[in-house]
Amino acid sequence: MPEIALNDIEVHYDESGSGPAVVFVHGLAEDHRSWHQRHELADRRTYAYDLRGHGRTSLGEADGTLAQLRDDLIAFLESVSGAATCVGFSLGGTVVLAAAAARPDLVPAAVLMATSAVVGRAATEFYRSRIEQVRSGDGDAVLASLRADTAAMLASSDVDVDEVVARRSEAIGDGRGYANAASAMAAVREQPLTPLLGAITAPVTVIGAADDRFCPRKAADILLDGLPRATYREIPRAGHLMNVDNPVAVTAELRACLPT
Repeated sequence: MPEIALNDIEVHYDESGSGPAVVFVHGLAEDHRSWHQRHELADRRTYAYDLRGHGRTSLGEADGTLAQLRDDLIAFLESVSGAATCVGFSLGGTVVLAAAAARPDLVPAAVLMATSAVVGRAATEFYRSRIEQVRSGDGDAVLASLRADTAAMLASSDVDVDEVVARRSEAIGDGRGYANAASAMAAVREQPLTPLLGAITAPVTVIGAADDRFCPRKAADILLDGLPRATYREIPRAGHLMNVDNPVAVTAELRACLPT
């Protein structure tokens, strides 16, 4: 994987294909490997990078804010890909939203998968509990929660949960980047992105999962109500980790909605 110094971190990323640029931004406790279907989109020039403190990207002087994660994406767009359609999953979708609002010249279109612009009380408590587990140094508790969370994010009984957990555990490493990103998401409760939605004039595709308990249809409706040019697509037979539960449908929807 190539790497580049951006802001205060060393960012690892993968690049493949040729054509219009598309940047993929993964979710919490994930890394660039979660976008396995990129190689089926060889008619696009695709990039997938590891977020700050995830995968092989360094943590740097992490401050636990969405603004910092947003600025990391903006730096990647400026220095590596150029203006690109940005595809974000969950945390990654929220990062993409923030970047689209701040730099519309760099994000001419966006795809938001299982994404929220505002965080409720229950989700905030979830993030804070995971942060405290990391800070306590109890690695066994972090892994146990990661396994329970992963199982709850899946709808298919055919998925090998242990395999998914192993990949996600490897992605978070010592957990500090995981806690940093969880802090950024928890803060969205007090600083929601909903006031920014009306100013995002780029076309946005919102993709939900039919059986997502972590980011239900209500979250998608908030985006659809606030974004001037938004459309909705839904992945059947899938929970929050839709790209694990039903990757074929996700690939088909991405192929349908990505600019050519």
